[in-house]
Amino acid sequence: MPLIEELEIARTIDCHALALGLRRLRDHPNLYLSINMSARSIGYHKWTDILSKALQRTPSIGKRLILEITEGSAMRLPEIVIPFMRELSQRGVGFALDDFGSGATSFRYLKDFQFDFLKIDGQFIKDVEHNADHQVLVHALLSIGRHFGMYTIAKAVETSATSAWLKKSGVICQQGYFFGRPTLRLDWPGTEIA
Repeated sequence: MPLIEELEIARTIDCHALALGLRRLRDHPNLYLSINMSARSIGYHKWTDILSKALQRTPSIGKRLILEITEGSAMRLPEIVIPFMRELSQRGVGFALDDFGSGATSFRYLKDFQFDFLKIDGQFIKDVEHNADHQVLVHALLSIGRHFGMYTIAKAVETSATSAWLKKSGVICQQGYFFGRPTLRLDWPGTEIA
């Protein structure tokens, strides 16, 4: 995605991902879903139109939707992202700061964003149980998340040893190949990706 972030095709991908995700939320009322997006899509009329129409048709979708924005994307356009988040938070939409720790965060904006979830970048998670530098960084990122009231998630968890170390350190929510690989066939009926 970093290679196409500046191109129109990235907006098209965001539109398709959003439309597909919102359709799944509409069709499965017990489903909670997190959808990746670029901050640039906030200013893309087609993307905002898809989101707005879905929330108008089915307002309950908002409480089951989390929009994930990468750290780099959010920090590039805080003047657009912050008001967008405030508006949608009032409609129940949650927000996750993805790849936290991978870029140059402006901490003065971090409190203004009011993300609900903080996703620690996978580069700090891999073999964290054996890497003292990564351990210090993960503890620091956890502390930041707790201070700002964000639920912290570790990405790229690949082994039981890594998962155990993270759990012992207070990271309750984890994602990665240890739990499941990307697939087109999901574990519950009627959710095949077409």
